[in-house]
Amino acid sequence: MEVILNEDVQKLGKAGTIVKVKDGFARNFLIPNGLAVPANSANLRRLQQEQQRKQSQIENLKKEAEELKDKLTQLSLTIASLTQEDENLYGGITAQDISAALKEESFDIDKSQIILSKPIKSLGIYEVPVKLHPEITVNLKVWVVKK
Repeated sequence: MEVILNEDVQKLGKAGTIVKVKDGFARNFLIPNGLAVPANSANLRRLQQEQQRKQSQIENLKKEAEELKDKLTQLSLTIASLTQEDENLYGGITAQDISAALKEESFDIDKSQIILSKPIKSLGIYEVPVKLHPEITVNLKVWVVKK
């Protein structure tokens, strides 16, 4: 019997895939537990519509990320920080600080999207990568200046 999986089933397949299983396994376990539905024409149509909807949603997210990338490439972010006499910062500029500065500039970027291997510890101009989408990363120019 062929069924369409509603959820990921270990050792069987991922949600949205069509798999062939024994009749008893489908009737007694998969279908009653809501893990799968029979692969008939109505359910196949519904699966196809769902895949098209997901695909268009992914394309919209990618388009929004591209637009945000264009805006961020033009942005030059300035962060003022207290320094010691030798031009080193007292603390450090972290991803959270950059995220807060972006929020002040009306960009909603989460700190987890900012790829900063270690905090910035001195004054200068830095290129900080920001991952907007799994396929889209932009280098943000961050100026660290004396307060």
